[in-house]
Amino acid sequence: MTAVPSEEEVHDVLGIGFGPSNLALAIALEEHNRTAPAADRLSGVFFERKPAFGWHRGMLIEGTTMQVSFLKDLVTMRNPASDFSFLSYLHAKQRLVDFINHKTMFPTRVEYHDYLEWAAARVADQVRYDAEVVELHRAGEHFEAVVRRGGQLEVHRARNVVLAVGLEASVPAGAELGDRVWHNLDLLHRVDELTEAPRRCVVVGAGQSAAEVTEYLHRTFPAAEVCAVFSRYGYSPADDSPFANRIFDPQAVDDFHTASPEVRDQLLDYHRNTNYSVVDLDLIEELYARAYQEKVRGEQRLRILNASRVRDVATRDGGVSVTVEHLPSGERAELAADLLVYATGCRPRDPLPLLGEAAQDCERDERGRLQVERDYRLRTSADLPGGIYLQGGTEHTHGLTSSLLSNGAVRAGEIRDSILTRRSRTAAAEPDRAVSYA
Repeated sequence: MTAVPSEEEVHDVLGIGFGPSNLALAIALEEHNRTAPAADRLSGVFFERKPAFGWHRGMLIEGTTMQVSFLKDLVTMRNPASDFSFLSYLHAKQRLVDFINHKTMFPTRVEYHDYLEWAAARVADQVRYDAEVVELHRAGEHFEAVVRRGGQLEVHRARNVVLAVGLEASVPAGAELGDRVWHNLDLLHRVDELTEAPRRCVVVGAGQSAAEVTEYLHRTFPAAEVCAVFSRYGYSPADDSPFANRIFDPQAVDDFHTASPEVRDQLLDYHRNTNYSVVDLDLIEELYARAYQEKVRGEQRLRILNASRVRDVATRDGGVSVTVEHLPSGERAELAADLLVYATGCRPRDPLPLLGEAAQDCERDERGRLQVERDYRLRTSADLPGGIYLQGGTEHTHGLTSSLLSNGAVRAGEIRDSILTRRSRTAAAEPDRAVSYA
């Protein structure tokens, strides 16, 4: 199939992926262009494989709440006066007073997703859905992206590229997903496919998602036994205390990026319990209360198989056989289950396959990891037509807020401003060169 040029314009920004991170960037471009002279505006286009905007739809469990304040929305930390804020969304939906009376800083995940969809609809002119970037390469003074869209290949040109390719499911080595073995990212999609209620479910994992899946399955299927399997002795509470939360502050990114590799490792280790394999205390207490009341009634459905590990999984007709080992004793038990859910986390998608020949110019550290400048631009050993920026996959250089919502608004503004600054420097260095950025 031959790729054909789709348009003459060379965009200032070409975004790959359109989740919350690049949505925040699209808004930052929109807000800049509202007040900038025509010659100083930035043109942007974003490509998203999905047919419509969506953010972890498979985990939009009714009643689950966000773990970050609504003030850390798409814009407020960068521009508190923005009309793209969560408060502006509430006002537009005529729920502002109701939300205030609710007395919470943490909206439900379903409501926050509705906010994201509302914001995405307002910048829809910048986005091409059902469009997958399959190749990126240098072409003279710009990048060319080959995009598969509507059964055809198109070529789009840009001076800068911003990759926000999101996360992918992480499962234990050797694990295979299937009809009755899922990752939690697909939970709600796969539950809808069930033709009959499961009698026994096994959930593997000790973090927030694992606890949420356990609670959801226990509540949704009142006749089912739900077995939570994890190697810890109990769920560990997330540290969301005020001082610990400073690790998510914009200033913390500056501190982290300037620190030595040894200090970076220490900071990640010290504050891992703010984000990884930890659970909100309210949910821990809810699950404990359920398990206790079931013991009182003598009809235990919620089984917490702590200090344990899944040793083997074998598919069987209509379900799976899960072998669980109790680590202190070494005893093993085989559970005949209708459903196994791995809630074992996610990892950043590897951006390098998209970069093509440009990947060989990307500098790496002694561990083989990409080197990323403070403005989220890849450090390269050769001059490229423009910048390649990452939103995600930069935890080793920028800390825990690498791809989290906490710093999304500020990160988007920093990338936009970096592109503007670099463009101004190029124009100053080449005053006789006629280039239109309108």
